[in-house]
Amino acid sequence: MADLPNCPKCNSQYTYEDRSVFVCPECAHEWNLELETEKIEDKIIVKDANGNVLNDGDSVTIVKDLKVKGSSSSIKIGTKVKNIRLIDGDHNIDCKIDGFGSMELKSEFVKKI
Repeated sequence: MADLPNCPKCNSQYTYEDRSVFVCPECAHEWNLELETEKIEDKIIVKDANGNVLNDGDSVTIVKDLKVKGSSSSIKIGTKVKNIRLIDGDHNIDCKIDGFGSMELKSEFVKKI
């Protein structure tokens, strides 16, 4: 058997090749090996309100009162958020805030601790 790469999503060793893509039978993830290596090189760079580069696992504070859609309360300035995760999109920080739960934030409204 050929040496096939493990699945980048679930790390399964039972991948197989289907035409020009690799397929994982456990999580149904499909990927092109050439595109995957390019994606690894194009790392997401996210900066906070002061221009500091943010990384996964950083702690930040909120620099502006933020209204929460569907809630009568807001997230107050100075609220600490631990263990952030960077994602693609307009709201590029995924986190959990005490008292609010899981939330996505824009990096322009936080600063690195």
